[in-house]
Amino acid sequence: MSLRDDYQRDGYVIHPEPVIPADVVRAASEGMDALRRGEYDTGTPPQPSYWNPGDDPDKLCKIEMPQIANRAIWELVSHPALGRLAAEVTGAQRVQVWWVQLLGKPPSPPGADIQTNIGWHQDRYYWRSWEEGSELFTAWVAVSDATADAGPMRFVRGSHKWGFVEGSDFFGQDHDAQRKVIAPDGAEWEEESAILSPGGVSFHDCLTMHASGQNRSGVMRRSFAIHMRTERSAPVDGKRAGLTSFIDDESRCPVIHRAGA
Repeated sequence: MSLRDDYQRDGYVIHPEPVIPADVVRAASEGMDALRRGEYDTGTPPQPSYWNPGDDPDKLCKIEMPQIANRAIWELVSHPALGRLAAEVTGAQRVQVWWVQLLGKPPSPPGADIQTNIGWHQDRYYWRSWEEGSELFTAWVAVSDATADAGPMRFVRGSHKWGFVEGSDFFGQDHDAQRKVIAPDGAEWEEESAILSPGGVSFHDCLTMHASGQNRSGVMRRSFAIHMRTERSAPVDGKRAGLTSFIDDESRCPVIHRAGA
């Protein structure tokens, strides 16, 4: 079985060993810290975000388009090894990064009521600015060890074949309650965790149901959600707005694979 076969069957692929070189990962981790301090070495701030410098350090850190604000993060996001693997997984001729999110999940002390779960959701629920049938997917790159106790990503095997399902909630905290609402009648719910080394990556389809729990590792869980598209995609009515605002600007949204290039 090839990675593409696995992806088509399961709706995701987990590549636990590093794809991104260690020095690039370390520099991007330092870049994350710089952004959390409000330091932007490009002179350009990120897009308006859920988390901003000075916010509660125990709150989920989610910063939009961090690669435009930090050169080291840009190097990770645009790394050609990531593009080659994305093309192998999807069979794409062309892969473009069209949006990126920095995600820092702080550790949760035992017994603390900290709201850092990522709720069960399909990314497609939030991506209405793309035409129906657009080939959209996410590369989730670990910048720290995504161990079983660090609140790793969890995927529901085969859930991309359910089609579009109502009830997604990225910020949902009660996973069991969500599951009762989301799972179609008769659907088999089989979860797999993405246990990754720094520089490791998982890929998932925009219809694949996924979530993550509390971080009990004692250290910040660091990652980037790098949203990608293939040549088989288009914005609704050709509009550039919201999440598709920057797709014509490769200084923000790099094309990281071109067949034959």
